[in-house]
Formats: sequence, C-alpha cells, structure tokens
Amino acid sequence: MEAQAQGLLETEPLQARDEDTVASADFSSMLSEEEREELKAELVQLEDEITTLRQVLSAKERHLVEIKQKLGMNLMNELKQNFSRSWYDVQTTTAYKKTHETLSHAGQKATAAFSNVGTAISKKFGDMSYSIRHSISMPAMRRK
Repeated sequence: MEAQAQGLLETEPLQARDEDTVASADFSSMLSEEEREELKAELVQLEDEITTLRQVLSAKERHLVEIKQKLGMNLMNELKQNFSRSWYDVQTTTAYKKTHETLSHAGQKATAAFSNVGTAISKKFGDMSYSIRHSISMPAMRRK
C-alpha cells in the first residue's frame, strides 16, 4: 500500500507516454451535465473573443499600412532605416572600435612596408639600368 502511495507523490515531470495517457483519457464522464454545459458555453465565448481579437488586429494592421503609405514609408525604406540603425549600433560597440583601430594600425604598417619594398625595387632597377648603360658604353676589351 505504501508503494502505491509513494507513486502518487512522485514529483518527476510527465513523460511523453504519460501525456498520451492523459490526452486519451475520457474526462467527460467525470463531469456533471451542468459542468459540461458551462464548459461548452465558455468554449463558445472564448472562440467568439478570439474571432473578435483577430478582426481587431486585422483592422489595426490595415490602418498601420495606410498610415505608412501616407507617410511615404514602404518596405524598402524601413529596411534601409533598420540597416542604418543596426550599422550605427555595431559601430558604437567597443569591440568594433577596437577592431577598427587595430586594422587601421595594421593597414598603416602594411602601407609603409609596401612603400619600402617599392623603394627598394625601384632602387634595384635603377642600379641595374646604370649597370647596363655603363657596360654598353664601355668599349669591349679585345685580346690579341
């Protein structure tokens, strides 16, 4: 008997099979005729309220579209505004600022490095050009 009582006091959540058992149970036989009628009336009332709420929501959505059209707002403008706002939000974050600063610094160093490489290559080509001109202008030495 105590094992049965312990089973009633379990606090574990329902399992899927438990939910299926509850869903398939016929509670209507446990209700009095008066309770059934009250529940049916409540069901009808809830369905009516839901229908009314859907109609009100639909009317409000139409009104919203009309106002947006009068203001010249369309989907593309809203997307642009949302994108601009989101981009601004990203730019104001600390992570973005730090990343921007780091990449800017790296870009400056890369520019300086490329400039140095370009200068070195130009100098090398200049030296080669001088060497070629100099060797062409000198008379060839002949052995006798």
